[in-house]
Amino acid sequence: MDRRSFIRKAGLVTGGAAVAVTNFPKPALAQERFEWNMVTTWPSGFPGLGVGAERFAERVNAMSNGRLHITVYGAGELVPPFESFDAVTAGTAQIMHATPYYWQGNHPGLNFFTSAPYTMLTLEHDAWMYYGGGQELWDELYDEFGLKAWNGGNTGTQMAGWFPEEVNSVEDLQGLSFRTAGLGGEVWRQVGLNVQTMPAGEIFPSLQSGALDAAEWVGPWNDLALGLYRVHSNYYYPSIIEPSAALEVTVNKAAYSELPSDLQLIIEVAAQAENNIVTADFNANNLQALDTLINEHGVNVRRFPEEVIEAQARASVEVISDLAGRDELTGRIIDSMIQFRETAMRWTDTGERAFASTRDLDIPFRA
Repeated sequence: MDRRSFIRKAGLVTGGAAVAVTNFPKPALAQERFEWNMVTTWPSGFPGLGVGAERFAERVNAMSNGRLHITVYGAGELVPPFESFDAVTAGTAQIMHATPYYWQGNHPGLNFFTSAPYTMLTLEHDAWMYYGGGQELWDELYDEFGLKAWNGGNTGTQMAGWFPEEVNSVEDLQGLSFRTAGLGGEVWRQVGLNVQTMPAGEIFPSLQSGALDAAEWVGPWNDLALGLYRVHSNYYYPSIIEPSAALEVTVNKAAYSELPSDLQLIIEVAAQAENNIVTADFNANNLQALDTLINEHGVNVRRFPEEVIEAQARASVEVISDLAGRDELTGRIIDSMIQFRETAMRWTDTGERAFASTRDLDIPFRA
């Protein structure tokens, strides 16, 4: 074949070139954009929680180059905070930032994807979710409601709460009107308190008015922001009921299924990143806030007497045991968590707690 024939057959002469060029696939000039609303159970800009929701949305907006734009609405701005679940299941909003145990009325098994009394620390909870079957069980449960979720942060171990007087015994707690949430509320009821659940913005005025005698919210950083020290000065630990408290990024599955696969992955990865960042944010700020509460506001940080701690622990076991027989899926969730807890405890004792105890030695770190 001579050179002229080769060029003609290759379509590189003028006429062939025109045909070849016009048959090339054209680059997409525009890509579909998606506008989503995110509802939250937190006030806008609230430390750790509200900020975490807003940071998540900002990252999704940036990573998607604006193809998926999420507008965040703080508690009460689009729907009341405790109606976020209904808004996302109905499709009024496509996504929410909240915590699963707020929705225990829809299914008791949801408690365990936030936390459960007397169970696991933050790192243990994450390990269960990622590698112990927790995520798969959560997927199965939320599928009943047309939802899909990922953990999107954790407050870490919380404080036990704010009380009007010093607590020296279980008897001192009897009949107190106390704000808490999740299965912890059932534990406190068994100990003898009258439990109420309410969103963050209602706690301070309820304490101030006397509608509440005592309350727990999260920990020093968030409690300082709510100003709870302005009502009570007795701040108790440890929290048996919330050894950790995971947050959720939850989407309406129908809306999620309409997204291209790369945008779906961006949501998942952004949620996983936020799970780490929010946890670090709380760890970085809680001690500073606790120092402020003590040194600037005269707060008395007190440990519950062993009688109270033991009463909460025993009540926790009873509450969870009773719940295990409620329905088949909740039973499987509890079995999975308890089995993983046993494994996680052994490593925590051998690893982190064993090391933490060495820091009690009277050896200054700086020479």
